[in-house]
Amino acid sequence: MTDLHQANQAANAAQIAYFRAIPWCAAHLPPSPDLTIAQSQSRTLSPTYEHALLARTLNNPAAIPAYIAFYPLPPSPDTLVREVRAFLALGPLVNGWEGLCHGGVVATMLDETMAAVVDVNKRRGLMAQTAPMVTGRLAVTYLRPVRTGTVDKARVVLVVGRLARVEGRKYTLEGEVQEEGGEVLAKGESVFFELKAGRL
Repeated sequence: MTDLHQANQAANAAQIAYFRAIPWCAAHLPPSPDLTIAQSQSRTLSPTYEHALLARTLNNPAAIPAYIAFYPLPPSPDTLVREVRAFLALGPLVNGWEGLCHGGVVATMLDETMAAVVDVNKRRGLMAQTAPMVTGRLAVTYLRPVRTGTVDKARVVLVVGRLARVEGRKYTLEGEVQEEGGEVLAKGESVFFELKAGRL
């Protein structure tokens, strides 16, 4: 077992524990064999700078100290996962205005969570496993301020990504950023394209 693998395993356990210690988050994370919970793929450290924005740059106590994704397992292995949810803890280093998350970070959270739906299904063998997938369009509607916390107490948001439709190599997804209580703070829609071999 490599040091990097051990570090990712430890981070995974610590971040799940972080959110299970928050009552409203814990209600979404019951111990169940039918619920997959893990550190987001884009949060996982790699030997290269892949996913460096969330795995390294924003991975600190004052920015985004914790980030996990979770989804219920479908009834059969050949059924698409249509929704992935994520918890992100937001500290002051993601501020635009004081106490408010930068709009670009809000867009990033939506993009990452919608992309997680595609990533999960690729790893399950239900979407092209070798062809690269890229964001072709991302539209964000900002409805309410997304508030951040402090270094000592980050503020948590729930981000939801849903698969809306599949048209050949084009995948349309929808997303929401919600605060505790379920109020929707921002909405997103994205189109991901499966590239042909050799196009990236």
